[in-house]
Amino acid sequence: MLTNTRTVRIEWGDCDPAGIIFYPRYFAMFDTSTTMLIERAAGMKKIEYLKAYAIAGHPVIETRAKFRLPTRFGDEVSIESAVVACGRSSFKIEHRLTYAGALAVEGSETRVWVGRDPTDPTRMKSQAIPSELVARLTHGS
Repeated sequence: MLTNTRTVRIEWGDCDPAGIIFYPRYFAMFDTSTTMLIERAAGMKKIEYLKAYAIAGHPVIETRAKFRLPTRFGDEVSIESAVVACGRSSFKIEHRLTYAGALAVEGSETRVWVGRDPTDPTRMKSQAIPSELVARLTHGS
């Protein structure tokens, strides 16, 4: 499965008054990490692949996290994201956020590849993930 790793610095705006990260910020980091993983697989930026594949996006339908160690203002963390399952129109990503080599947060997301519903353009409808993208996501190439 395809993986992507990025480094993030915990900023003051990510934290509570005690300087410890406010936990919803991890989900925002995971969202960006998912986008970067798909960009890597697609070989283009999100704004480009949304147009190229004629989709509305890939919204989250389930997310979870296990918080093991706190991170604080100024910490440099590493987020490794990997596709662990890919179906017709949905895929699952797991995220591992480490600080100084220690696992701090484990997260997962299930997302659905969606376009506009042709019968009602105000609604979204799942679409098949393009086969070439599935191949890149599941085989890491």
